[in-house]
Order: sequence, then C-alpha cells, then structure tokens
Amino acid sequence: MKMFQDSPLRDLFGVLPRAARASSLAALVGIMAGSASALFLVALDLATETRLAHPWLLGLLPVAGFAVGWLYLRLGASVEAGNNLLIDEIHDPRRVVPLRMAPLVLFGTVVTHLVGGSAGREGTAVQMGGALADQLTHVFRLSGEQRRVLLMSGIAAGFASVFGTPLAGAVFGLEVLAIGRLRYDALLPCLVAALVGDAVTRAWGVHHTVYTIAPGAFAASMSITGALSASAAGVLCGLAGMAFAQATHATSAFMKRRIAYAPLRPFAGGLLVAVAATVLGTPQYLGLGIPTIVDAFHTSLPWYDFLGKAVFTVVTLGSGFKGGEVTPLFYIGATLGNALSHVLTLPAAVLAGVGFVAVFAGAANTPIASTLMAIEIFGPQIGGYAAIACVLAYLCSGHTGIYRAQRVGSGKHGAVPEGARLGDLPAWRKTLKAGARPTDDAHRP
Repeated sequence: MKMFQDSPLRDLFGVLPRAARASSLAALVGIMAGSASALFLVALDLATETRLAHPWLLGLLPVAGFAVGWLYLRLGASVEAGNNLLIDEIHDPRRVVPLRMAPLVLFGTVVTHLVGGSAGREGTAVQMGGALADQLTHVFRLSGEQRRVLLMSGIAAGFASVFGTPLAGAVFGLEVLAIGRLRYDALLPCLVAALVGDAVTRAWGVHHTVYTIAPGAFAASMSITGALSASAAGVLCGLAGMAFAQATHATSAFMKRRIAYAPLRPFAGGLLVAVAATVLGTPQYLGLGIPTIVDAFHTSLPWYDFLGKAVFTVVTLGSGFKGGEVTPLFYIGATLGNALSHVLTLPAAVLAGVGFVAVFAGAANTPIASTLMAIEIFGPQIGGYAAIACVLAYLCSGHTGIYRAQRVGSGKHGAVPEGARLGDLPAWRKTLKAGARPTDDAHRP
C-alpha cells in the first residue's frame, strides 16, 4: 500500500477525474460557442450580401452608429469593455459576465457590417464564447480558479470557431492574457473547447474563407535570403501592428474627450467613414474586406491599400462601433506583404501570408497562436517564415496592443512592471518621467 501511495500512479488517478471534468465542461463551452459562431457567421454573410446589393445602406452608417451607441448606453454599460472585460475577469475575478454581452455584441456587429463599417468578427465570437461560458459558473458552482479556466476556454472556442483554426484558437486562449507568459493548467480545456467549437460550427454547415498559396511559391527548403525577407517583413508588420493599436486607442480617447454623449461618437465616426468612402470611391475598405485579402495572394495591389484599411478601421472602431480588429489586421498584413514583394525576395503570395499573421501577432502580442494559424490556413511550408515574422513582429510592437487589459507577464525589453495592464503603462511612464519611482506592486492585478 505504501508503495502505491508513493507511486506516480497515485498522481495519475488524481489528475484523470479532474481532467475529465474540465474537458466535459470545455466541450459544453465548445458546443455553445460553436453554435453561436455559426449563427453569427451566417448573419454576417447575409448582412454583407445585403450591403453589397444595396450600396445606399452606407448612408445609414451614422444613424446605425447612433442606434448601437444608444443601445449600449441604455443596456450594455456593464459589458461595454468587451474582450477587455473577459481578460480582466480572468486576472481579477469579480462577477459573472452578464449574458447580455452575447446578443448585444452579435446585434451591434451585424448592424455595423450591414451599413458598411470597417470592422472584424473575432471580438464578437470571443465575447459570445466568454459570456456563454461564464453562465456555467453558477450552474456547476465553480471555484474562482475553475471559472478562470472556463473563461479561457470560451475565448479559445470563440476564436477557433470563427476562423476555423482550432490549434491557434486553443493557444490564443492561453497567450492573449499576458505578454510573455502562458498558463498551462488551462491547456487541455482550451484545446478541447477549440476543437469542439470548430467542429460544431462546421457541423452547422458553415464554411470559412479559403486562402491559398500556390505550392510553387515555396522553395524546397528555407533559404537565407528568404529568412532575411521574412525578418524584414516581421519588423515592419510589428511596427504596423503597434501603430494600429495606438491609433485606435488614441481615436477612442479623443472621441471621449470631445463628445460627451456616447451615442454621438459612432454617429460622428460613421459620418466620416461614409463620406470618405463615397468621395474617395473606396468600397474595398468597408466591411471585412475579404475579397481584397484573397486578391493579395494572386495579384499586385496598390501599395497603399494597407494604410487605407487601417484608417477606415481605426475610425470605425475608435468611434465606438462593434466588431473585432483581427480580420482588418489580416487585411492590413496581407496587403502590406503584397506591397513588400516589390522590394523583398520572397514571392508576393508568401509575403501576403506572412503579413496576414504577423501584423496580428504584433498587435495582439500572440506570436505562437499566429504562427499556428499560418500553418493551419496556408500549410506547413510557410511555418518557418511565419514563425520568424511573428516573433519579430511581437518583439517590435513594444508594450502596446489592441487589448488594453493584457498584463505584462514578462517584459519584452526595458523596465516594465510585471503584472501591469497595458492600458495602465502610459500613466506609469508619465510617473517615471516626473521623477517618481513607482513600485511594481502598485501595478499588479
């Protein structure tokens, strides 16, 4: 008996029941998130098709922005923070995320795309997955630690199901929480939730966009010149991701300072986007922009396309419209990679694929998930180049990102307080410039 007590089998018999329970809950989360994503993607396709068939809907963008802003002011103040609320609840649990987050963000995002706002879809799927997952907290009487894992599973399932990338989704649920630190205790639940979420979405008959790179674009093996090209692209993509995140946050702060009544912010932003798209004749910068992303792998595009999409998305999201940042980041990255093909040695299709994930890696501080996404979408041949670009993009984007609630687990470079929220770092830097020396404990979650 004593020999059994000291045996590794004892630990195994203790781990298996906990793993089975966590996996069962994660599978349930995957079913809910996958079904919600399927509904969302169908509604999003219908909204996009309707807008394209009726271009005059763009004129309703300011009115729709006001309506969504008013709806959130009246009913959604508690969930306005979106993805940042989920990340904050994982780091510092306080209360169950209100279920209203799911229908509100679903409605707000579909309306945004119906009238031509430049936004994505990842934020919506992640928020729906997290909000639905958290409703199980009371049902199963989960502890604070179990609730953290459940929320991470919801994020993983939402991301995986909306993009059709279960491995990237599983790692995203772990990696997005803190820079430079992963929580392996949630690895199995996040993986189960992501796999089930993706399978459920596909089972509903929903298909994802296929991006292809011709096999002939890849050499038999990686070359030094190819690695150098991927490195240069990674640095530029990291700077692009950093600029996008900073511009979005700055626009949001500007709107809040200048316009006190919240619904008027998306009204003003919608008016600006609608006028600009009409005057400039740039419908390609509206909505998800998937046709242009697809074109980036097959034809030469205007070099400034990535800038145009960035500006339209910054104004749309910065003024308060609902939607995600990730698909616009894919657009920015793919078109930036396409433009870089004129000066770098890698083929345009390969650079478009590298840029597709690298700008996202820099803006979201998720280099591992981004690399896995490249392999899942484009195939293993791109893995080496994508990894180089994503890691360098991550390092070059600094301590900023699209998710202000991310914590600093391990700083990229320089003295940064461990545990600080990215959104609090500007104030911390101002304190340093003033001559004070803040303690790390003041910035821990």
